Amino acid sequence: MSTPWDLSDFDAHEHLTFITDPSTGLKAIIAIHSTHLGPAAGGARFWHYVEDDQALTDALRLSRGMSYKNAMAGLPLGGGKAVLLAGEDLAKSPEMLAAYGRAVNSLGGKYVTAEDVGMSVADMIEVRRQTRFVAGLPVEGGAVGGDPGPHTSLGVFLGLKAAVKRALGKDSLSGLHIAMQGAGSVATGVAIHAAAEGARLSIADVDAARAKKLANDLGATIVEPDQIMTLEADVLSPNALGAILTEESIAALNVPIVAGGANNQLATNQDGARLMKRGVLYAPDYVINAGGIINVSSEYLGEGDAAVVRSRIEAIPGRLEQIWTESAASGRDPAAVADAIAQGLIGRGR
Repeated sequence: MSTPWDLSDFDAHEHLTFITDPSTGLKAIIAIHSTHLGPAAGGARFWHYVEDDQALTDALRLSRGMSYKNAMAGLPLGGGKAVLLAGEDLAKSPEMLAAYGRAVNSLGGKYVTAEDVGMSVADMIEVRRQTRFVAGLPVEGGAVGGDPGPHTSLGVFLGLKAAVKRALGKDSLSGLHIAMQGAGSVATGVAIHAAAEGARLSIADVDAARAKKLANDLGATIVEPDQIMTLEADVLSPNALGAILTEESIAALNVPIVAGGANNQLATNQDGARLMKRGVLYAPDYVINAGGIINVSSEYLGEGDAAVVRSRIEAIPGRLEQIWTESAASGRDPAAVADAIAQGLIGRGR
């Protein structure tokens, strides 16, 4: 019999909840990886999975990533994640969101939810009607919280600049070519920042209309999704879904830097070493994309204002530089260095 304990992505997760609500059509998984530093915090992803086991893999990987992300960002939070299994039509209802909210509430605060791919601030309002254990709610001007996307984008942009400084010795993105995988909320924010600094952008997204709009807005070039990862550029910025850096795709890269906001970019633990062997500087995803959780955690915990959130996001390049420096000194790849630091912070150091 196969169980979650047998899965390669099961990493001593503390709690797994499987939710089924036939009356609303809700099927969901809430995965809590660690509460060593505080309640498990992480967004809820609404996505159509071809196979249900893909949803479980996503929940396990994403929740572990949140443990590492929150620890590396210095937040008093553990790591968790929810995935809501969408139908092919991606339809959801207030009743479905209410059922999800009740499931979150049943955990009594061990898990704090927020929006992720496929979920919105409006969806969080519906969830909030059933539980107080939710962040990413609408805020007044100048207050912290709300949509985490712009804050994630800012952190990714600053981290990308740090990678360019280290690998290429340049302080500006002006004239550099960035291959942007994705045209969603985070990718759009990164692209706007990069274009404002004079970068040349190539954009790919499975949603052709979305890619076309962003490209038209910024004067960028549209690239087919199956070509973006082999494009010759200065930076590949993955800002869509994860597990895109495989043995095969790494061998075909034509960039000196990979720095983007997508979660779980490495398909396996060996892929960080493969990037390093090829001379590609990698920005560990859960370090560079922490801006969103920094923002919504400040909202949930009631700590700090917009200036404090900004200063915490601006610390992301320094954390990346620490990782790259240790990587260069030790010979271990940046992903392995970041994992080791994060594991120590959550009490699982080896």
